[in-house]
Amino acid sequence: MKASKNPWWILLIAVMLGSYTTHAQQKYIDKKGKIVFEASEQLFEEVKAETATATAILDISTNQIASLALVKGFRFKNSLMEEHFNENYIESDTYPKAIFKGQLLDFDSSSLTASPSEVIVDGTLQLHGREKELQTTLQVRKTGNSILMEGAFIVTPEDFAISIPKIVRNKIAREVQVQLNFNLVQK
Repeated sequence: MKASKNPWWILLIAVMLGSYTTHAQQKYIDKKGKIVFEASEQLFEEVKAETATATAILDISTNQIASLALVKGFRFKNSLMEEHFNENYIESDTYPKAIFKGQLLDFDSSSLTASPSEVIVDGTLQLHGREKELQTTLQVRKTGNSILMEGAFIVTPEDFAISIPKIVRNKIAREVQVQLNFNLVQK
């Protein structure tokens, strides 16, 4: 077959690459997101852990956001507490991930500035084989090619069918405070 003077396939590749570049520019990602949770009770040892390896992806064309944290990535000050958390409470070998999928409501990325604005996020948190609907307010701002998000929410062990043994029940808060901090960079 003879090559044509007007190679259509070059045009097709150019269109595909152009659409990929446009689509990619609408995504922001953070692979070192910070999540901290605390379930401490006064007068007892601190029950607090954090990870700085959570991944978050924001698609500004749809305002969808997703985040994933490996449960074994959470670090406690006390290694025995970390072991009990992974083996007895979260069962991280069976349930290795915490996943959030949601939508930023009434969000317009083009109006972001260096000053934080409040944005509501509505979504579902999956943990320990269960799902919990969540809605919270995030502080969102833009600096350069980054969108910074900070926020907090409350969950309970019961939300995810996590049973706390009676012997330590008074040492662990009934409500778990979760804080997040993402620095999403344009890709």
